[in-house]
Amino acid sequence: MKKKHWQGWGPGEQAEQHYLVQPRALAGGGDVRHVSEFLRASGWRDKSKTNGPLLMESPDRTVRVAYDPYILPGGWTIHGRGDGLNGEWTANLGRQTPVEIVAGMTDALTRPRSAHAPNVWAPLQEQNWHTRLEGEHYTATSPDGTAWMQYHHSPDGTAMWWTGAKDQQGNGWTANFTPNTPMHLVQALSAELANPDPVMRPRGRVPHSAQIRTWSVSVKPSQFSAWQQARITAARAATWARNSTRSPRPRTTARTHTPAGGARTRH
Repeated sequence: MKKKHWQGWGPGEQAEQHYLVQPRALAGGGDVRHVSEFLRASGWRDKSKTNGPLLMESPDRTVRVAYDPYILPGGWTIHGRGDGLNGEWTANLGRQTPVEIVAGMTDALTRPRSAHAPNVWAPLQEQNWHTRLEGEHYTATSPDGTAWMQYHHSPDGTAMWWTGAKDQQGNGWTANFTPNTPMHLVQALSAELANPDPVMRPRGRVPHSAQIRTWSVSVKPSQFSAWQQARITAARAATWARNSTRSPRPRTTARTHTPAGGARTRH
């Protein structure tokens, strides 16, 4: 999986059939490069072995994002190393978790944390998800009933989060987050989970489900490549801007200079 980059196509290309799929939670996994190439453009290191699982590491080596389709059940593992203030944490997302939803979380790993307190429920409530309290579980369910986000607060103060989607045939995915998972990352994922916009899948990669709606669209390979390149370019620009603010500022005041004659003057 290493060194797979988005590529353009030459003249004379033919439009290819794709489908817009809604709701996105049931669109199937999609192309993992949607996640990996954004991380790569954000300065993450590709630690994958040739023909092995995907493994990306943050520039400071504190977070790893892995995707392994070769084991059962397979899927995504996002692991953060503990430090003096926070313990280590892990997010596990099933293989059929749409890459757009995974990217909600992994993209957020590349951005500075907001000063505002995270609210996982806000994006769901904005899209009219139904919320209810059942015993020790607080649950939000999508209007069509196919996706959910659940919170459980145990007596010892431990907070656990689960999310997922499933159609009437039982197809879908689940994800869980260990207690120390940063809440701004869970909120970023919930925002993509609740996003009502459809996502695109190529012909042959659309799940068979009575719960999804599809629209056929014709897309030239160069168009698709340009859309992906725009996402990568945005990641590079944001990374450059962050690195620029961290770099030492150039000296703006003149240095004092002592001539051979001995008197100190300012130039």
